[in-house]
Amino acid sequence: MPRKIHRLFIFGWLCTFLRQTGASYEGVRILVVEDERSAARMIAKGLREHGHAVDVVGDGEAAVRLAADTTYDLILLDLLLPVRNGLDVCRDLRARGIAVPVMMLTARDAVGDRVTGLDAGADDYLTKPFHFDELLARIRALARRRALPLLPARVECGRLTLNTRTQEAFVDGEPIDLTAREYALLEYLCRNEGAVISRQEIAEHVWDNRYDPTTNVIDVYVQRLRRKIDREPESFIRTRRGAGYQLIGVHAVSR
Repeated sequence: MPRKIHRLFIFGWLCTFLRQTGASYEGVRILVVEDERSAARMIAKGLREHGHAVDVVGDGEAAVRLAADTTYDLILLDLLLPVRNGLDVCRDLRARGIAVPVMMLTARDAVGDRVTGLDAGADDYLTKPFHFDELLARIRALARRRALPLLPARVECGRLTLNTRTQEAFVDGEPIDLTAREYALLEYLCRNEGAVISRQEIAEHVWDNRYDPTTNVIDVYVQRLRRKIDREPESFIRTRRGAGYQLIGVHAVSR
C-alpha cells in the first residue's frame, strides 16, 4: 500500500475512533510525529475538531525535544522520520524517564521489526494496513493499561448537562451551540466542578503549543461560554481574581 494511502487510513481511523468508541475519553493532549505534512494536517484537524489539543512535529529530534518539555497523554509516532527515526525517538524518551504511551505505526511487518519496536519502548506496534476492529481493541487496551480517565456518556453540573459522546451541551434541556474549543473548555471545567482552575492549567489541557500566554484568549473564550450557557440569576463560571476560574453547577430557581 502506498505511503500516502497509509496516512489517509490512519486519519480516517482516528476520526472514526473518536466518534464511535463505546466509552468516551476526555479530551487529551496528543503529539503527532509525522513527516508528511498533508497527512499531519489532516490528523491534527480531525483530532482538534473532537476537542483534543494536538501538537505536530515532522522529525524525530523535534519530537524528543517537545516531549521532554511538554506533558502529553499519547504520542502517535511514525517509524520512518528524518533526522532521527521512530526507534531512536522511543529509546531516547524512555532513557529520559518519559513514560507517555507511544503507538508506533509502520508498514514493516516482520516479527523481528515488531520485537525491535516494542523493545525500543513502544507500548504498541501496528503494521499497515490495519484491521479496524483490531485497532479499536488495541487502543482500548492501551487506555486501560494507562488508566486514561473514562467519562460517562452523560455529565451533569446542576442545570448544565454534557453528552460526552456527541460533544453536545444542554442547559435546562435546551441544546447550546458550541465550537469544538468552547466545548473542550466547558468539559474540562465540568470535570473539575467546584475546583479553581488556573489559566495555565486550562492552557495545558485545552490549548496546544500555538497558545500565546501574552494574549487574553482564554478570558475571551470564557466570556463566550458565559454568553451561551448562563441563565439568570447566577453564572456557571465564576472568576477567582488572581487564581483562575471555577465552574459551579447552578440549579434552577424554585418558583
